[in-house]
Amino acid sequence: MNTRPITEDDLHAYVDQALDPARQAEVAAYLEQHPEVARRVEVYASQRGELRTALAPLAEAPVPPELDLRRMIAARRRPGAPWLQAVAAVALVALGGAGGWSLHGAVGPEPGGITTLAQEAADNYSVYAADGVHPVEFKADERAELVSLASRRLERPVDVPELSDLGYRFMGGRVLATEHGPAVMFMYDNDRGTRLVLLSRTMKADQDAPIALHRLGSVAECAWADKGIGYSLAGHANSDILHPLADEIRKQVAGRT
Repeated sequence: MNTRPITEDDLHAYVDQALDPARQAEVAAYLEQHPEVARRVEVYASQRGELRTALAPLAEAPVPPELDLRRMIAARRRPGAPWLQAVAAVALVALGGAGGWSLHGAVGPEPGGITTLAQEAADNYSVYAADGVHPVEFKADERAELVSLASRRLERPVDVPELSDLGYRFMGGRVLATEHGPAVMFMYDNDRGTRLVLLSRTMKADQDAPIALHRLGSVAECAWADKGIGYSLAGHANSDILHPLADEIRKQVAGRT
């Protein structure tokens, strides 16, 4: 069984047929099981086709005379012509960017999607994880009150994932307001000063998405979505630590739905 997660980079490379045959087949199998992601990949493919069509005239056009290499070398050798070098350099960069493979950068993240969720988790981790006085609004022994409030605010059943077997105890949490609706934040600690934050909310985009690794400044994250609910596990830790924890959370959530 394949244990290597399907990432956003894999999805874009799949559209461009840039994966090796084995990985291409793995992504294809994943898409068959996740229709929401498959529809998003279809949009990527459509945008790729439109982009190639739009840029085809530029790619097929002859090189302008002023960008002929021999002319540029001759201009460089002439005294008092440094400005020509700058113009040529800018033109080359512009043409290269227009004609190269640029789908990944051209297709920006959907508003409210996984990238936005990861940023929200990173922001809240930075605010609350370092707080030595009041990092959580509801402490661990107030779990029932937190779960009840979060379930009402998010309008869905909410439960606290249990990570003690992996070395992280539940500290407590709080209900947050985000630009894309209410969210619940759970905080964990390994009793050695390392804290993690799990942020969850309803997704308006990327309603089904595989676990993707993110690094926003010094904060590392594993973010994913399942059946319209997004999750992002954030902390000052590497992916070797975060990914098993994210997998465990995903299994527990799937077992309750």
